[in-house]
Amino acid sequence: MEQPKNDATVDMTGAKKVIETLKQLGVDTVFGYPGGAILPIYDALYQSGIRHILTRHEQAAIHAAEGYAKATGRVGTVIATSGPGATNLVTGIADAYMDSVPLVVITGQVASSFIGTDAFQEVDVIGITAPVTKYSFQARTPEELPSLLAEAYQIASTGRPGPVLIDIPKDIASTHCIYQTALPATKRIKQTISEIDRDQMEAIRQAISQAKRPLLYIGGGIISGNASEELRRFAKETGIPVCSTLMGLGAYPPDDSLFLGMLGMHGTYAANMAVYHCDLLLACGVRFDDRVTGKLERFSPQSTKIHIDIDPSELGKIVPVDYSLVCDVKTALQALSLPSPIPDCENWRTQVQQWTHEYPLSYDQVQARALKPQFVIDLLSNITDGNAIVTTEVGQHQMWAAHYYRAKKPRTFLTSGGLGTMGFGFPAAIGAQIAMPESTVVCIAGDASFQMNIQELQTIAELNIPVKVFIINNRFLGMVRQWQEMFYENRLSESQIGGPDFVKVAEAFCVKGLRAATVADAELVIKEALAHPGPVVVDFLVEESENVFPMVPPGRANSELIVKGWEE
Repeated sequence: MEQPKNDATVDMTGAKKVIETLKQLGVDTVFGYPGGAILPIYDALYQSGIRHILTRHEQAAIHAAEGYAKATGRVGTVIATSGPGATNLVTGIADAYMDSVPLVVITGQVASSFIGTDAFQEVDVIGITAPVTKYSFQARTPEELPSLLAEAYQIASTGRPGPVLIDIPKDIASTHCIYQTALPATKRIKQTISEIDRDQMEAIRQAISQAKRPLLYIGGGIISGNASEELRRFAKETGIPVCSTLMGLGAYPPDDSLFLGMLGMHGTYAANMAVYHCDLLLACGVRFDDRVTGKLERFSPQSTKIHIDIDPSELGKIVPVDYSLVCDVKTALQALSLPSPIPDCENWRTQVQQWTHEYPLSYDQVQARALKPQFVIDLLSNITDGNAIVTTEVGQHQMWAAHYYRAKKPRTFLTSGGLGTMGFGFPAAIGAQIAMPESTVVCIAGDASFQMNIQELQTIAELNIPVKVFIINNRFLGMVRQWQEMFYENRLSESQIGGPDFVKVAEAFCVKGLRAATVADAELVIKEALAHPGPVVVDFLVEESENVFPMVPPGRANSELIVKGWEE
């Protein structure tokens, strides 16, 4: 019997329901790569009005979706087929999970009747990704697809953000059913100030007001929680110095006198010494990861520790704390507002400034025989005035970018922190540029990392996406070489990677290619690249033996950092 049709119901396939629901949810851009099991959804996507960015590898698609999400705060969306298509997404899913990036991942699956039979291109993607997703669904009927999608976007974006996966068997996508045009209702949980433990909040406020050497330790939660303005106001009101994780860069003005830079393994001297000597550590939107803490037993040993985070599982997980608050950091910082600077902290502020002046980040380009990588990034920061959106790959160049590119705003320094994924930066830059078409987007890459997703030159060429790729080319797996030099008696086992002529490779893809090997060349090509209306690849030939300092050697306390050079 034919179902009645009216303004509220339409007969369509499951795949069409997916696309219509995405449109209702406000999704305007998806990243992906087609294949057999996902073809019904790609057929429905055809001329749907949703923009699809065809990358040349599924891993690039999901990193591009991450870049889109990180640059905007919106949920990124990626689509791939079953089997190898789905498994090629796993690295990106894990990356998003560790860095709390909101994504919805839609994978095709073999038909329901074939599930469990080891059919062609069948994998248990739910089982494979369970440890690195906030939640995952496998659709059982076409009728439930709209509600599953609505719930997926809600879960991905609320609380601590993260990736959610929906696996759709091909027969479910192909089956016709009635579509209710109204978007299904979902229960949204919003934490408010009334939910804060007010006694705990008052105890925290008292502890802060009585501190003589307080320090703010901030992370990516400040950015994902849209709390940068509240952080800046709180720091100025209280006069508390600020140090940041890699993921928190951009949340606080880099040129402010209270900002000490990044802490941890490659953190600044001032930040690490402040963490070690402070008497109160106020940790906001952070997770005390090992790259920050160094030797746990000697991490900030003299401090009263306060931890504010939206994820209760992080509180006390690694470092015992004296006070904890399960709350979004924006709400907490608003509630913590103090009427005036903390008394008796002037000597402390003087001390941390003295550390900054005595042991600044530095490099010597004048005496160098080749381009210093720090100089290239410092120059880029000056030319853009810290206002570009910068993505990075992973390695030495990533640490130099963290130190020398002075990002002024949140969501403008996009990097892979928790997983440390080589191949992240270039496709992430594509996603960020798609999301922010009026912005200058620069990918700072290592020569090895860039080769992980070098095929995406075709994507930026075909769509004329004006991403600028700056390759810090030292002909090595730089961070691997540094560790081999410092801790493995300079046995350089398989760390000299070499590479192609990147200018010729870029030109083969019809992308503008430039090269710089001198100080004069560097300034000229940076300006030329930024002025070019289309995509550009710039190959900076830098000093091969340069190492990243400061550095806290593994197993040492943050106070034992090496400022420059290495002695066993």
